[in-house]
Amino acid sequence: MTETVTTAIPTAAAYLADLTRRIADLMAVNGEAIAKAVAAVERTAEQDGLVYVFGTGHSHMLAEEAHYRAGGLAFTVPILSGVTMLHEGAVAGTSHERIPGIVGPLLARYPIGASDMLIIASNSGVNTAVIEAAGIGKAAGATVAAVTSVAYSSEAAKGRPRLADVADIVLDNGAPPGDASVALPDSDMRAGPVSTSIGAALLNAVFAEAAARLQAKGGNAPVYRSANMPGAAEINAGLIARYRPRNPHL
Repeated sequence: MTETVTTAIPTAAAYLADLTRRIADLMAVNGEAIAKAVAAVERTAEQDGLVYVFGTGHSHMLAEEAHYRAGGLAFTVPILSGVTMLHEGAVAGTSHERIPGIVGPLLARYPIGASDMLIIASNSGVNTAVIEAAGIGKAAGATVAAVTSVAYSSEAAKGRPRLADVADIVLDNGAPPGDASVALPDSDMRAGPVSTSIGAALLNAVFAEAAARLQAKGGNAPVYRSANMPGAAEINAGLIARYRPRNPHL
């Protein structure tokens, strides 16, 4: 039965198989970078710092993925601004992320400092906003980590700086240039983007390991519990009270 269904939807099956393979390869490609990112998250927690997550366009979804997430770390803060996202105008947002100087005023809302970590998600890794954001984070003394496609940014750079060259830690999502992974019949077009799924997997792998280490060290890792689980109201209320003064999105 499964084989019959798979045959009937070959492109869907090919996409899921490709995505599964890419996720399965993440540890082999990123083991060292994941270890460095985990250590940076752990150090940030021990210094009572915050992990800020920023991305433009579709990459902003990784900032929301980390925010107020069941099973996620409570000291993560998304950097969100409509002008570089999609919901207030996708075409305009694509233009805005390329404008020099636009990201400085956006990040000014978030007091990033030396005790903090800044994770920047950008699949292409070459747009002006993310390069400038990395520079601002480093100037503030924060550890800057990138979630990016090394292959895509290498092809897209054409002499421009890459996020992968600026960040202290590079988590390579392994997405192909252009992101879409599945060829369409009788065409040079491709479908099936993979960067969001892989980026979320990388982030959650880092945060899960960091949470486990923090729990092992002293117990009570600051992890949100799903609102529908026993004890969630009390646990989450305590975390919200602790981090709301420093997280404008709680």
